[in-house]
Amino acid sequence: MSKFLKSISVGAIVTTLAMPAVAQTYGLGRAALPEEIAAWNLDVLPDGTGLPEGQGDAIVGEEIFAAKCAACHGDFAEGIGNWPKLAGGMDTLDHEDPLKTVGSYWPYLSTSFDYIRRSMPYGDAGTLTADETYAIVAYILYSNDLIEDDFVLSKETFLDVEMPNADGFVLDDRMESEVAMWSGEPCMTDCKDSVEVTMRALVLDVTPQEETTEAAAEEPAAAAEPVVAETQEEPAPEPQPAPEPEVAAVDPALIAAGEKVFRKCKACHQVGDGAKNRSGPILNGVIGASIAHIDGFKYSKAFKSKAEEGLVWTDETLAAFLAGPKKYIKGTKMGFAGLKKDADIEAVIAYLATFSEK
Repeated sequence: MSKFLKSISVGAIVTTLAMPAVAQTYGLGRAALPEEIAAWNLDVLPDGTGLPEGQGDAIVGEEIFAAKCAACHGDFAEGIGNWPKLAGGMDTLDHEDPLKTVGSYWPYLSTSFDYIRRSMPYGDAGTLTADETYAIVAYILYSNDLIEDDFVLSKETFLDVEMPNADGFVLDDRMESEVAMWSGEPCMTDCKDSVEVTMRALVLDVTPQEETTEAAAEEPAAAAEPVVAETQEEPAPEPQPAPEPEVAAVDPALIAAGEKVFRKCKACHQVGDGAKNRSGPILNGVIGASIAHIDGFKYSKAFKSKAEEGLVWTDETLAAFLAGPKKYIKGTKMGFAGLKKDADIEAVIAYLATFSEK
């Protein structure tokens, strides 16, 4: 070791020994301030400890829920696609396939408030105010027939709500009652000679489908050959370029209404400057564009197939899709059930038309 390094090492040791006791933590950082702790210490306990000031009822909550939650959980908290149901399922917990919702299963209302405030809306977590969270929780309770629509949920009334399954849980005593049963030597007798996969997650619709799935790989080569030969003999017509969208004066009020409707889409789609793909692609320039046109987004096979057919997002095709996505394009992974009102569809298309592809 050089004299220079030795002097640094000795100097560091002397300095460390001379520092106060806090130096045992290497002198890094500082103690968190009370307000900094409060910013992340958001736990809400079953007895209401930790609840913030604020209030909300189901009437207000319905509008907030429609704007920020319904795209995934349905207008009535009934769930859409693989997104969970939040209401219903009463008296099903003893069934072979129980429906576990906030109303039927969750024992503590504090779990709903705590989780929603921390994690929702999807893709925009942590943006709800205390009043908004109270209102959304109130609407979910109302959807489960647990409160009236004018019941004001607040820190003071929180414990007035009785959850149906409050007595359906027991303390976890497995450390005392079960550890001895499974902490000994493992059983290595009567083992099976071989292990085989009998079910794949793909069948359960929880795994994204890739183009090179095992099922596709297992297709007989003979079945594919005639298609290739036919394609070579009769080339498919070149896809026609997307027609230029017609430029027409649009009522500003209609665009404003479309922006409001688009709140149901924001959990999955972004528009405007800086838009990025989420669980759905960005929608800048969607009007007049070919379906599945966003580079880098992983579209479903159903969308890719429609793209090969030359489908273009015109006002008419987009309106048909928005009215019933799964009906219009069978096999789409889009979980949204669709817009029920023609006026909402017209408005959101007008709104989307204001965003050109960046």
